Amino acid sequence: MKIFGIDPGSDRTGYGCVEEVGNRHQLIICGYLSAPPGATFPDKLHVIHAGLAALLTRHQPDCVAVESIFHFRNVRSALKLGHARGVALLAASEASLPVFEYAPAEIKRAVVGYGRADKHQVQQMVKLLLGLDAAPAPHDVADALAVAICHLQSRPGSAAVRLRAELPPSAPRTWRDYRP
Repeated sequence: MKIFGIDPGSDRTGYGCVEEVGNRHQLIICGYLSAPPGATFPDKLHVIHAGLAALLTRHQPDCVAVESIFHFRNVRSALKLGHARGVALLAASEASLPVFEYAPAEIKRAVVGYGRADKHQVQQMVKLLLGLDAAPAPHDVADALAVAICHLQSRPGSAAVRLRAELPPSAPRTWRDYRP
């Protein structure tokens, strides 16, 4: 199964495509989309939509996983993020792909094992899970890959779900429970 993860942002939208090969995750492509400095907000949205549409056409994923909106103190930032999410969802819809949304804490819990993990921890775990030489950067790229990994590990029948079901009740479920 091939998942395309998106971390929407109005200035920089991270993306990453991950494929499940047996019990492992394999990186297909990752990066970010951003408009040139000084671009108008509508131009930024156009760059996000056109870039994602081209990437989805080129890589033909089975579905798209997107980070959902969380609470903002700044309403203006939340609205801009909502617009960026909207054009990302539109690109997925135009490609006739199913879309799955995950909250930031849910993504961190699936990838790191702790819902309040910081950006550096997410980057390092994505590096380990995908067998990369370096942590993906900037953090928008790592977050997009984490969304894709979260979907792969959360769907019914995945190796991670089967493994969790097979663990005895006393087995550690997260890194916080582990005792050597």
